[in-house]
Amino acid sequence: MIPVKEQNDLQSQYPALFDIDSNLNRLVKRIELLSYVNPLNIEKEKQGFFSSKFTSEPTFKYPKLKFDPYKLQRLFFSQRLERIQDDTIHKFYQDVVYYYANMIQCIETIGRGKKFYYNSLRVYGTPTEKDVDNAKFILHYSDEPSGIEMDKVYSAEQAKDYFEEFAAQYDFPLNVKFSVHISADAMVSNATRTLFIKKNTKFSKNQLLTLAHHEIGVHLVTTYNGLAQPLSIFSNGLPKNVETQEGLAVLSEYMGGALTLKRLKELAYRVMAADSLIKGYSFADTFDLIHGQYKLNRDEAFAITLRAHRGGGFTKDRLYLSGLRKIYKRYKNEESLDILLTGKVALDNEPSMIYMKQLGLVEPIKHKSHTFQQKLNTNSTLNFILNNLK
Repeated sequence: MIPVKEQNDLQSQYPALFDIDSNLNRLVKRIELLSYVNPLNIEKEKQGFFSSKFTSEPTFKYPKLKFDPYKLQRLFFSQRLERIQDDTIHKFYQDVVYYYANMIQCIETIGRGKKFYYNSLRVYGTPTEKDVDNAKFILHYSDEPSGIEMDKVYSAEQAKDYFEEFAAQYDFPLNVKFSVHISADAMVSNATRTLFIKKNTKFSKNQLLTLAHHEIGVHLVTTYNGLAQPLSIFSNGLPKNVETQEGLAVLSEYMGGALTLKRLKELAYRVMAADSLIKGYSFADTFDLIHGQYKLNRDEAFAITLRAHRGGGFTKDRLYLSGLRKIYKRYKNEESLDILLTGKVALDNEPSMIYMKQLGLVEPIKHKSHTFQQKLNTNSTLNFILNNLK
């Protein structure tokens, strides 16, 4: 956190801005899309789908909302943004309000088919032709031989010990909890600053390294950097932040020597699954594309398909590959990544953030991602692919 006197001086200089930022902070704390969009009955529906020989459509159940969507959206739009007299900052917060209003509509329509899908498109977009071409380019490579580091032999409890040891290099606390209601094997909840580990799952050595660099080395680093900023919005998340944050997280895997062709192909499968939504594919159709045509094993194909079809059609996963392409390009151009680690921010926010930094409203980052200080990747195939993405 910045010194109390400095924070007080800024608040007296920009009273309306800090009042609105504080109001939005309280409202945003009530929304976390990923805590609602992950089904509660994944394993049951998975077994039913496999028993039907991949033909039945899973019927997923979702957590109940803990807020009134209409009232919450009204509170967002009740903020008197005209009190912010600086045009750049006014536009900045206007975009934030629209972003979270769209997010509320997303959450409100989870499990309601096309209604959710179209709301998801407004927040996350759909794969472009370039994205699909990049995915197909990656998928045409043959799988590399897997060594013992890819064998899933570590328990969830051992994963917890590994992550705690990895996090010791950072000057922030690591809160770890086990869960059965997440689609990923591990994920960070920004709102609760918690790393959730999927209970009763097994991890490989490579997967532990990958998740550590991805979840702790970037997602938690940006969470705690955002909390150290004068304005709360940087820890809550700015519009389009997902593409940038996931791009940084996957680049962290690459720099830490954890990224593999298998992992890169996983991101490509996600693009293909997201693209299948706009073509009207059912759950079974998307699964057939990934498992039947691309020959990914059934468990991994189910996970990819689930991530794309949860809620009624969720396109967030298409952003990992495009985010990696953009952040890798920045890295190759030897441009600093520090401002992108300020919090949950996006490349598009950079001009506004530079301007706000001049006003003292954006502070230098407190926590650096240690991964970006090294380059441990030795896979020439990955270098060639990343250098040739469109």
